[in-house]
Amino acid sequence: MQRGVRAFRGSLLHFLKDPARAADPHDAYEYFDDGILVVRDGYVDAIGYAERLLPQLGEEIPLTDYSGKLILPGFVDTHVHYAQTDVIASRGDQLLDWLTRYSFPEEERFGDAVHAREVAEAFMSELLRNGTTTAAVFCTVHPQSVDAMFEAAHASQMRLIAGKTLMDRNCPSALRDTARSGYAESKALIERWHGNGRLSYAVTPRFAPTSTDEQLRLAGVLAAEYPGVYVQSHAAENGEEVAWVAQLYPWSRSYLDVYDHFGLLRERSIFAHCLHVDEDDRRRMGEAGASVAFCPTSNLFLGSGLFDKDAAVRHGVRIGIGTDVAGGTSFSMLQTLNESYKVVQMTGQRFSPLGAFYCATLGGAHALHLDDRIGNFLPGKEADFVVLDSVPTPLMARRMRTVTSLADRLFVLMILGDDRTIAATHLLGRCAYARA
Repeated sequence: MQRGVRAFRGSLLHFLKDPARAADPHDAYEYFDDGILVVRDGYVDAIGYAERLLPQLGEEIPLTDYSGKLILPGFVDTHVHYAQTDVIASRGDQLLDWLTRYSFPEEERFGDAVHAREVAEAFMSELLRNGTTTAAVFCTVHPQSVDAMFEAAHASQMRLIAGKTLMDRNCPSALRDTARSGYAESKALIERWHGNGRLSYAVTPRFAPTSTDEQLRLAGVLAAEYPGVYVQSHAAENGEEVAWVAQLYPWSRSYLDVYDHFGLLRERSIFAHCLHVDEDDRRRMGEAGASVAFCPTSNLFLGSGLFDKDAAVRHGVRIGIGTDVAGGTSFSMLQTLNESYKVVQMTGQRFSPLGAFYCATLGGAHALHLDDRIGNFLPGKEADFVVLDSVPTPLMARRMRTVTSLADRLFVLMILGDDRTIAATHLLGRCAYARA
């Protein structure tokens, strides 16, 4: 038996490029109705039709049969708050009120390392149960919250980006660091975790209103000192928030200009929301190689606004999908795609099923500058994948009887699917979750 080689059979779908930017959308993906995915030592070794690859496998190679199910690259969540897991579905008003009433009090609990570890493990379980294999995660201001999150991800071998939240003003005193302490603690965490296995660090100012000029300046210094790390924050989510930024930074042209001024708008920068931005902002994001995390369930839940997808595409902005738990209302990428479709509909634009699943897989990897490692099944890529059951409920089974195309099947999955649709989640070829 060849050590480290495994094969998986099922319907295989992966993307090679963005269908929305391809001259012919059919050139943007490969689909094998009855396919084989061969994994060697955690990496994709081969992909193709079962008829061709099965005779090459030999009896000594283990074969997991997912026939009748759809195998996709693992979902990529480009924006989520693990410390808010326990306040999901908390009723509030708009953004700033919700933060004050729910998020900040909950995050104060993460000064307790035992609590942080317990929530981190529960959070990881939710990601895997929903088919998410890569995530960009906000921790709290406490360094131990970052350690807990990275420890949980490292144990499961999940690819994860995370960072300590930086806040030195306009927040409760228990969640407040200083510009200097935030810099020093972040630097120590970078040295400890960045590049450790599949883990990456993100310099993480929460949002411009909770950081002074000096804290943002030092965040930019960190990003320059460690050019391989990420930057993640929020931008232009809510009208009241945008007005607040204009008061706090009267010299800035726009909300995003604040980050640009301090060297935080660059490659591997991920800004959640970006609802209330203009063409100059989008142009700068495209030029800089920065990304936007489109968070539809959160934007709708908090009444923040509608994302202009086509405007971002027009300026070459990288777009990923974010669940944004717990302002977001579901860990399910399928349910998040459901809401993204509706948001785009409300703006008079189009979001095809192929485009949606691209954004949840290779598009998310592209947004995180990880598309050389994850996001599709090209040989040499890390073998993270999710197995979808198209008929987990009586309604879906009934609806699938009338499906006549791949696009139709995907559309039913993203509109009616949820955690029950996830049959299994694999990390580096290893089954990390299987539905009972």
